[in-house]
Amino acid sequence: MSAAPQLATLRNGVARARREIPDLDWPQFRSAILDGVAGGAYVTAMFGHMPNVDDVVEIYVVLADREGGQLHGAKTRVCGDVFPSLTPECPQVHLFEREIAEQFGLRPEGHPWLKPVRFVKSQRAGHDAWGRSTSEQPLIGVMNFYRVEGEEVHEVAVGPIHAGVIEPGHFRFQCHGEHVFHLEISLGYQHRGVERALVGGPDKRTIHYMETLAGDTTIGHATAYCQVVEALAGCKPPARAQVLRGVALELERLANHTGDLGALAGDVGFLPTSSYCGRLRGDFLNMTARLCGSRFGRGLVRPGGVAFDADGTRTEELLKSLQTAMSDVTSAVGLLWDSSSVMSRFEDTGKVSLEVCEELGLVGPAARACGAEGDIRNDFPLGIYRFSHIPVSTANTGDVFARAYVRWLEIQRSADFVREQLQMLAGGTTLTTPGELAADSFVVSLVEGWRGKICHVAMTDERRRITRYKVIDPSFHNWMGLAMALRNQQISDFPLCNKSFNLSYCGHDL
Repeated sequence: MSAAPQLATLRNGVARARREIPDLDWPQFRSAILDGVAGGAYVTAMFGHMPNVDDVVEIYVVLADREGGQLHGAKTRVCGDVFPSLTPECPQVHLFEREIAEQFGLRPEGHPWLKPVRFVKSQRAGHDAWGRSTSEQPLIGVMNFYRVEGEEVHEVAVGPIHAGVIEPGHFRFQCHGEHVFHLEISLGYQHRGVERALVGGPDKRTIHYMETLAGDTTIGHATAYCQVVEALAGCKPPARAQVLRGVALELERLANHTGDLGALAGDVGFLPTSSYCGRLRGDFLNMTARLCGSRFGRGLVRPGGVAFDADGTRTEELLKSLQTAMSDVTSAVGLLWDSSSVMSRFEDTGKVSLEVCEELGLVGPAARACGAEGDIRNDFPLGIYRFSHIPVSTANTGDVFARAYVRWLEIQRSADFVREQLQMLAGGTTLTTPGELAADSFVVSLVEGWRGKICHVAMTDERRRITRYKVIDPSFHNWMGLAMALRNQQISDFPLCNKSFNLSYCGHDL
């Protein structure tokens, strides 16, 4: 994608003045998005903002051009209650437009699937895209689900309350016998209003919101936020801190990928790998605890660097633990690929094509399992990833096997990275103090979390406070991928397909 003249060129983790984000009319805005996507870019963020002007909503877009390693941004203004939907021409924006409709009462005319995302009230008094009274509190999950009509076609509803300890979400299947024609997923039960709570910050609570956006992605979201603050404050973390952030991020990936492989084994009744990986996930979590005292990494990543250091003794302990854990993981996971009964359940189950992946804008291992090569660590590197390359792990079948195998490849490469960084860990400080945030500024921060691309976008006002903070967890992109994976499958394949994506409910709902 060549930088269109009407778009601002941005860089990951580098702030720009808000006045430098071009204000386009709708035809220009539409062309910028469609031309960018046609040229190979993807929509990494699209969101609304109310600039304290009566009845005006600004819509911002950030396009990511992985070939050129650049980001491009623009905005447009919508006066009134409607704007033309881009979804029919660019499916990547389908959920972004639904979110804008819900949050700001703007109706994207022509949207083929206009339904609530989180069942929240519109922020614009007197405006509601669903035709409700704006005094009404929407009821989560109460909407018209798509129905397939036909003789012996039946509907199966799963959730929102599930067996075991799991977050709530509702799944509505249209089936003929065991055959699934269509799956519709309704979320919103975990909505906490995090983005609204961030306005006016940063304050003492802000970092804790970030660490709990999705509890299993503490390091990923905390790193994205700290990169935002550092960009706005003109602060550069020490080199040692950047290494420790990278180590913590890859330990988070190791723990979750290992746990997922064990859970996939459990879903097909293969107990050897299931039992071992459940324990080994804990071993990786304990390595993070050795760094900062928290198995999930809370308290470690802070604006300006990291709040804990790793001395020589701790580094040696981590290297020894990593070697032992990787030896055990290699043995446990190897059993999966050698078992014909496991492979018969993994292969050709829950397939998603590369074409569908790209149309929907899927990210992370789910996308790389379809053959897509996007990885923020290589495409838009920041911190230690500017100096240490991690090969991109891909497959091309787009099924449960591919999503499992990509995780295994990433486990090996993350372990190599952690080992290399700990062996080469140089001396120095680990934390600097950021100054004041820049006024009237705009910044995009991207991090490759273990589920995929994490995107944080922040804007400050003239008082140097956050006036809009947008968070996009990788699950936001990928839930529709799970729905597509179930088409023409057996309904009994749902638990296996669901686990092969392993998406976050609260990360989507915020």
